[in-house]
Amino acid sequence: MKRTVMFMSLFAMLYHSSCTSKKEQKEEVTKYVVTNALKMDTSFTKEYVSQIKSVRNIEIRAQEKGYLQNIYVDEGQAVKAGQLLFRIMPKMYEAELLKAQAEAKAAEIELQNTKTLSDKNIVSKNELSMAQAKLDQARAEISVARLHLSFTEIRAPFDGNIDRIPLKLGSLVDEGELMTSLSDNSQMFAYFNVSEPEYLDYKNNVKGRGNNKVSLLLANNQLLPYKGEVETIESEFNSETGNIAFRARFPNPNKLLKNGETGKVQMTVPLHGALVIPQKATYEIQDKIYVYVVDQNNKLRSRNITINSELPDLYIVGSGITENDKILLEGVQKVKEDDKISYTYQEPKQVISHLQLKTE
Repeated sequence: MKRTVMFMSLFAMLYHSSCTSKKEQKEEVTKYVVTNALKMDTSFTKEYVSQIKSVRNIEIRAQEKGYLQNIYVDEGQAVKAGQLLFRIMPKMYEAELLKAQAEAKAAEIELQNTKTLSDKNIVSKNELSMAQAKLDQARAEISVARLHLSFTEIRAPFDGNIDRIPLKLGSLVDEGELMTSLSDNSQMFAYFNVSEPEYLDYKNNVKGRGNNKVSLLLANNQLLPYKGEVETIESEFNSETGNIAFRARFPNPNKLLKNGETGKVQMTVPLHGALVIPQKATYEIQDKIYVYVVDQNNKLRSRNITINSELPDLYIVGSGITENDKILLEGVQKVKEDDKISYTYQEPKQVISHLQLKTE
């Protein structure tokens, strides 16, 4: 009998211990962490796809027709302002200059003879004036001939780099034909499109944005070591996209950037009084973003929120919750609407401090 009582007592103790353990485990599983949205001043870096252009990029075209006699540069070569690039066979234009000079000499002799006769009243003053006009015309022809001859030598208008040369020696060059392109890559422009709301925020927040400095992320995901500066905005919005183009200027001392490259301009966007929540506190259904708000009875209520901006690990909330709402921080995939939970509260500043955020 005593053995039976002892056995039953031992069984009761084991059963009670097992139930207590299961109860504690259950409580441990269903205990969640909640926090609040944090209202604060911050900033984030936004990327804009950009097109990179040289500060000066021109097409160099022939101004006279003829055979390409000399090519003095190679593709990609750096050249100086005034440097000779091409020569179109000048023989015909040299002959035209000699002809014009001979005609001017004849006109000059004719003028001298006419002046002698005019002084003796053999010819009228009008004939003297006609002889002078003929000489002036001949001299003008010399200037035109010299100009045409100078066009046979094609020179660089500024320091830069030569692009592709499509013609080869001996090619027949037409007037206006493309010889090459020349790029001044000492500095570069980066053009990028900004939406209308972002443009308005930018223009209305002159003091808040501090300066116009921007960075450039290159196609290999490396940052250009030099900062650029937003220096101008186009005058009109694109009616099809609703965007407006910004232009930033970047230094390019090592000539890394070339005309026609692509990249991403990174611009710091300030946010004042932003409502910040961790991304992990949200879930998505049919392209809409939700959070679980804990009510006064510790029950979960799903709340649809709008997102103004997205930062690494964080969302900037536009509407749907306030800084006074308690939201579920972890375990959003394990619960459902109307669940009653036990929770521990964590200060939003402490939560945010472990995430990627720049405070001001």
